[in-house]
Amino acid sequence: MKPLALACESMSTLMPTIKLENLTKHFDDIIALDGINLDIRDQEFFVLLGQTGAGKTTTLRCIAGLDLPENGAIYLDNQQINHLTPAERDVAFVFQAHILYPYLTVYENMAFPLHPRGLSEAEIGNRVTEIASMLHIEHLLHRKPNQLSGGETQRVGLGRAMVRRPQLFLMDEPISNLDAKLRTEMRAEIKWRQRQLETTTLYVTHDQIEAMSMADRVAVLEAGRVQQVGTPTEIYDHPANLFVAGFIGNPSMNLIPCQLATSGERVYLELIEGHRMPVTDEKIAHTLTASGGDRNLVLGVHPEDLLISTEHAPEAIPVEVYSFEPLGAETIVDVVLGKDKAGDDIILQSRVGMTFEVRIGQTLWMNCVPERIHLFEGDTGEVLC
Repeated sequence: MKPLALACESMSTLMPTIKLENLTKHFDDIIALDGINLDIRDQEFFVLLGQTGAGKTTTLRCIAGLDLPENGAIYLDNQQINHLTPAERDVAFVFQAHILYPYLTVYENMAFPLHPRGLSEAEIGNRVTEIASMLHIEHLLHRKPNQLSGGETQRVGLGRAMVRRPQLFLMDEPISNLDAKLRTEMRAEIKWRQRQLETTTLYVTHDQIEAMSMADRVAVLEAGRVQQVGTPTEIYDHPANLFVAGFIGNPSMNLIPCQLATSGERVYLELIEGHRMPVTDEKIAHTLTASGGDRNLVLGVHPEDLLISTEHAPEAIPVEVYSFEPLGAETIVDVVLGKDKAGDDIILQSRVGMTFEVRIGQTLWMNCVPERIHLFEGDTGEVLC
């Protein structure tokens, strides 16, 4: 089989799909990847999102050939590549720390991966200047790495990968070391350049803001397993289980233990301390009653769907203001619903407008947007509706 690196050196329009089948990887007795199955589409910006130790970087390293899986298959552009060396896979790996050669100029750093490919100096110069112009770093080409800022270093590291015109970009938290302002700028920069190059990109991050703002689709990983795959909107609006619900969103979804109760034809959720919340959405009520009521449930409500008011309303639940965080365009208000079985406060978060004024200790009245609540099985954590 002809190595992928030689198959399309000059064919920048040929982009691959990536397929992972039952990918398994151990480090001694630690399971890093536990049967990963993923399909990444042609030209897609696909994000692996998860906490430290979820298996994100190991997945990238297996695709790149830096780690070898014990089981499973990796396909790139419909060719199984498990047997290929890293050099033969024609992928560009952008690491978290961009290590540039300190004795080389920016131009020489960017040109470095092109020399083994047998390109002429004119071809190398054209590629470097083209990418440098694209990344707005052409004025830096004669500087040394110690003369660059953090953001400039990031762009040079990205440019060094881009000049290769690889089939696939693998990016491992490439902007996590930057300050907040530069991260925001680089998120837009990376996504825009990926669109220009039309190169399939697999991007790893633990930062859900990065994932939600950059991804075409997201895979949420936890302990080496894929918990859910979908667009950012799908994952936010329809989390598959309690882990995803508690991980996605800033602030994340409020999760409240509850049980099903009925009174005549009305359906309620029994919360703590005798609080009852009516289920008025007919579709959700039907799903709950059809599935039976003798089990533990968890109510999930996004902060923007947890409605608080200074005015009492029928069947509203009293809560007490615990704290609040003005953020300019909005305010996050923490309220106490009551105490759990261990005697700890159950604190919920509501997203309100900047003009909503509260004080600590104030009593407010809580409701939820009826059609926007989520119910999960308390024992398995799987979504019910």
